[in-house]
Amino acid sequence: MNFELDDDQRAATAGARDFFTGSASAADARRALDGGPVAPGRKALTGIGFLGITVPESAGGAGSSVLDLAVVAEQAGAVLAGPSLVTAARAAVLLADHPDLLAALADGSTGFAVLDGAAPSIDAAAVDTFLALEDGALVLGSGEVTAGTPMDATRGLASVRLTSRRVLADGAQALWARARDVALVVLAAEDLGAAGRAVQLGVEYAKVRTAFGRQIGSYQAVKHALVDAWVGVEQLRSLVWWAAWAADSAPDELPLAAASAKAFAAETLERAAETCIQVHGGIGFTWEHDAHLYWRRAKVDRFLLGDEAGHLDTVAGLVLAGALSR
Repeated sequence: MNFELDDDQRAATAGARDFFTGSASAADARRALDGGPVAPGRKALTGIGFLGITVPESAGGAGSSVLDLAVVAEQAGAVLAGPSLVTAARAAVLLADHPDLLAALADGSTGFAVLDGAAPSIDAAAVDTFLALEDGALVLGSGEVTAGTPMDATRGLASVRLTSRRVLADGAQALWARARDVALVVLAAEDLGAAGRAVQLGVEYAKVRTAFGRQIGSYQAVKHALVDAWVGVEQLRSLVWWAAWAADSAPDELPLAAASAKAFAAETLERAAETCIQVHGGIGFTWEHDAHLYWRRAKVDRFLLGDEAGHLDTVAGLVLAGALSR
């Protein structure tokens, strides 16, 4: 089976890279910590069509695949962009039978967030329309938003108490589970981009910084740390593409693939961010350098939509139940 991206997806990757590097940066993520706006913002993402990638054409979206969205999400992660494409992907699944709401998602006229119980929810701080699962029913409503002091302001984390409810579907547990799996895939794709950029920053610095008359990248301790981090990024890439393909073409494989990708993404991004800081030495710990911003993203994303241990438990349970033998 060929897991290479096709020409259209490679073109989408290049286009997304140009867009995100031109409209968002780690410097924007730093300013967001001081109360500045999250970049590029919902309006810009709507204008280029990224919020509607997986929304059907009949509702104003592109009608494309989760894999198409994942290649874009990787580029968003590289510059710590917000709001997250995770929310758009998850909402597109949940609203599949509601074309009017799908259209509002795609054109940006309504900002959605998806709630996970009492846990702080991604992108909830800056919107007023929420999707939640209550007593097995998918509900839509408004709510009271409580945002704490952010570790990564680009994630827009907030706790929400619903103050109004409109039932969109009863018996929505299976729909909710699929939407969450798709969200895990896109979150892992964003983390892939962030991890790759953190390793790139470390490699670039190791090539120009000298110590004792040599580039620091020539020392085994430095080069081995960077290689280990790079290997993790490439392994994660394979998991992300498998999970995205499964979301589109092999729904029975999606729970295993999504949990695997999210679990490994948590470890990979944290290793890459910490390696980046260590390679940079003293400057890597400063506010002015970008390295700590990727570390912040790693620490936050490690617990979004379930932590590494929980997803590894899911993987183990599915494997023991015969998921790999199907």
